[in-house]
Amino acid sequence: MAIQQQVKNRNIPQLLSLAILGVLLLLYAPLLLHWLDGWLHKNISTEHEYFSHGLIGLPFAAYLVWLQRKQWQRLPNIIHPLGPVLLLVGGVFYLSGVAEWVNLSFPAILAGLCLWFKGMPGLKLQGFPLLLIFFATPTAGPYLIAPYTLPLQSFIAGTAGFILNQFGMEVTVDGVNLYVGGRIVEVAPYCAGLKMLFTTMYVSLMLLYWTGALSSRRITSWFLVIAILISISANILRNTALTFFHGTGQEAAFKWLHEGWGGDLYSGCMLLLLLPLLNRINCYFSTVTDSEAEAEG
Repeated sequence: MAIQQQVKNRNIPQLLSLAILGVLLLLYAPLLLHWLDGWLHKNISTEHEYFSHGLIGLPFAAYLVWLQRKQWQRLPNIIHPLGPVLLLVGGVFYLSGVAEWVNLSFPAILAGLCLWFKGMPGLKLQGFPLLLIFFATPTAGPYLIAPYTLPLQSFIAGTAGFILNQFGMEVTVDGVNLYVGGRIVEVAPYCAGLKMLFTTMYVSLMLLYWTGALSSRRITSWFLVIAILISISANILRNTALTFFHGTGQEAAFKWLHEGWGGDLYSGCMLLLLLPLLNRINCYFSTVTDSEAEAEG
């Protein structure tokens, strides 16, 4: 009887976890599928496309949670007072029917569950996966930022015009507009490279965490700064190419790079540069650290 009681006691937490997982799937599977379909087929709002890095971030977050499952089980069962509050807030957001709030209810409920079952240690353990989920959750952030990108738009337009002038093209720059070949090309707010910048920062955080370099402030700072510069430079070159294609009447090439899979290919190649960049920075600071240790010795 005692053995049977122990087996039952062990099964209760497992059954409870499965039940909660089932409820979460029922509630959020349609939402996640909506995000996935919108990101893949680009039939979601422009603002939500800014979060398409969730295509790699959400599976990676789930993978990290799976890797940490044994550490999670070893944590003591502690209920943090903030847990029920976040669950309540998440529930209210979900039932509100407002798309923005329904989206935000997902990370809120996940964080609430961590605090409900394992307290602050559980939240700290799952902190990075939750961060990835939060930054992949579509919000109105890009829409709110767009009005403040005018200086960046003007800088991109001016730089693209300067580059094309060096190749003999007659380009006139007026604010965020470029006039070339009797045509006008506007560097709109959504062409300012924010999407590429968000994706670059997101992927950079993933790489820093995966390689363990996130614990080094020097490596993290240098890597993020250089990654941002690469992203801005890549976007300037992309806008330069778009201006060239549109100004010379190559509409097929323009659409391919602007709206087609060419833009995704270009962004993917740019993101691949982050891998050797991080390796180079790691090697450099490892060498510097060894040299400093030898000097002190």
